[in-house]
Formats: sequence, C-alpha cells, structure tokens
Amino acid sequence: MASTISCDVAIVGAGLAGGMIALALKAKHPALDVRLVDAAPTVGGNHLWSFFDSDVAAADRWIVAPLVVHGWQGYDVRFPGHARTIDARYNSIESVQLDREVRRVLPPHALMLDRKVSGASATAVVLSDGDRIEATGVIDARGPGDLTLLDLAWQKFLGRELLLDAMHKAPRPMVMDAGVEQLDGYRFVYCLPFKARRMFVEDTYYSDTPDLDLPVLRDRIDAYVAERGWSVKRIEREESGVLPVAMGGDFEAYWRSTGARVAKAGMRAGMFHPTTGYSLPDAVRTASMIAALGDFSGVRLHDATYAMAQATWNSRGFYRMLDTMLFRAAEPEERYRILERFYRLSPSLIGRFYAGRSTMTDKARILTGKPPVPIVRAVRAIAGSMRS
Repeated sequence: MASTISCDVAIVGAGLAGGMIALALKAKHPALDVRLVDAAPTVGGNHLWSFFDSDVAAADRWIVAPLVVHGWQGYDVRFPGHARTIDARYNSIESVQLDREVRRVLPPHALMLDRKVSGASATAVVLSDGDRIEATGVIDARGPGDLTLLDLAWQKFLGRELLLDAMHKAPRPMVMDAGVEQLDGYRFVYCLPFKARRMFVEDTYYSDTPDLDLPVLRDRIDAYVAERGWSVKRIEREESGVLPVAMGGDFEAYWRSTGARVAKAGMRAGMFHPTTGYSLPDAVRTASMIAALGDFSGVRLHDATYAMAQATWNSRGFYRMLDTMLFRAAEPEERYRILERFYRLSPSLIGRFYAGRSTMTDKARILTGKPPVPIVRAVRAIAGSMRS
C-alpha cells in the first residue's frame, strides 16, 4: 500500500553532489530531517574523484576532508617536448568512502536507496512504487539535463585500479602523460599510485564524439602498463565515463529541461568546469551554500541554486572560448600542443585555472605569446561559436 513520507529536505540523486549536500546539511543542521533518494543501492556509484587543494576554498574544506582517502604532494605531467613536476597538493576520493561517510552521518531511515524516482517537483518526490515524499524543499541532483541544448565536445575515459606483482616505485601521480600516441583527439594517460603495489591507470581522450570502445581502451591500458614495466596480478576495479566539455549553449533552456522551478545541483544544474568536465569543486561550493541557508523551502532552494548556477555559467565564458579553440581550431592530433604550452605556465595560474578562478592577468598570460593554433583559424572558430 502506497504511503506518504514527510521530511524537511529531500535530495534526489545520491551521487557526488547529492551526497555532499546531505553531509553538509546534517553537519550544520543536525535536527533537519534529510532524505537521500536514489535507484542505486549505494551512494556515489563506482567512481574516483580527484582534486587539487586549490580547487576547494579553505572555509569549505571540512566538507571533503572526511572523504579523502589518498593524497600526494606534487604531481607530474609529460608531453613530447616538455616534462615537469608541479608542487601542488593532489587528493582523491573513492565512492566507497563517500558511501561509508553518508551512512555514518545519516540515520538509516534517511537513506532511501534502491528506490526509483518517477518524478520530482519543488516540494514532492514520487517514487515508482507509488510512495510519495512531501518535503519543505526538494533538490534534484540526478545527473545531466538535456545536453543537446549545449555545444559540447567530450572528455572520455576508462580507468582501472591494478594490484601489481611488485612495487611500482612511482613517488607521485602522473596527472597527464601525453607522451603516448595521439589517437581520437587529445589523448593522455593518468596514473595514481594508491599504495606500493596498487596503481590506478586511466586512458583519457579529449574527443569530438562521446563514443567509448572499451575493449580497445583496455588493450591500450595493458600496453601502457607493460611499457612502464608493471606486471599485473589482478584488476581490482574498473570505471568508465564521458564528461561534457562545453563550448557554448543555452544555459536557460538547459536549466528548464529538468523542471523550471525545481532546485538543482551537480551536472543537472550545469555545475561543471567547461574545460575539464569535473564537478567536484562546484559540488563542494553548492553544498556549502545550501548548508548556510536558513530557509529550505522549495522556492528558496530553487532561487539559491539557480542564482549560483547562472552566475557560474556566465563567469566561465573564457573557458568555453578556449574549448572552442581546442576543438574547432586545432587539428585533433595537434591538440596536445595547447596543453603542453599551458603546462609551462606558473603553478599558481594552473591551480586557479582548474578551480575556475582565473584572473584577468591569468587569461592574458594564457592567450599571449606564440599561439599553439593558427590565429586565423582560432578567430574563425570563436566567431563561428558566437554565431551558433
């Protein structure tokens, strides 16, 4: 028999954004009745999220601190004509730790997992089994809206966590190894040394299409691992994904595509870095902002999340312009030159770029000097993007 459940805040979608909002709300408002709803049996799915210390404001670090399971001081990058170690703190969060922390903080009744949602409004959630949640306010964090409303390219990847037969002796992450053969756009391999015999290896592409040929990528990871001289005892885990890289689009239409007056978070709100597709820094900012509210009504939650998402989109035109140059002005096999040049710049500039906080001086520095793509082609690509 269908039932009606009442609560203060219902969060639909127990991914990164939804999980962080739940944690932040319970930390700042312990008495708040929060429900976290998802069709999956666990919080966070099967994911690894990484970030630089500079991606997260010091005032918001408390949200992610319990989730970090790996951390390194410094990381490497490698290109055909340039290699470098950058002195910046790098961190990784595993979805199993997000799941563990949410279960520790939320009471059992608040975790409504294995519950498929058929619809959500500003104050109600309808479940496919007929049950209904009535809340003071609802936040929808179920993943992307209608991506056809945005002008996109793609960052796509396959990653494997490997248990090796012997110690790998890698002292720090290889965040971008672009010394590999350039295939299907800009390609690089990403390596995280979790433990002495554990290595996470990911094959990543900045590509014009979202297509993933998993058997081919598995073979390429095997070849890369063999070239590094690592012998694999066992594959512990595998994950794949396709992230949007935004060159333009209609933000207002994208927001409306999943309900005009419903509060949103994460990818559903368009809260991702246009160049990397990463959403963790924005997810932390959103969770902090929501936890600071005193009014959790559907109207207030909508207005607050919409204002943040709109302001964030409007502030990131520079990154979308760079993406247009990368995908529309540079030949696919030559795209690595843009990143190679970028990684010759100062570590602080690089950090602000990934955090989405580039200054005017940063932007001028990125654009000045010998251009990595033909200037006429770049101007044409940008002009074409502005007309579309």
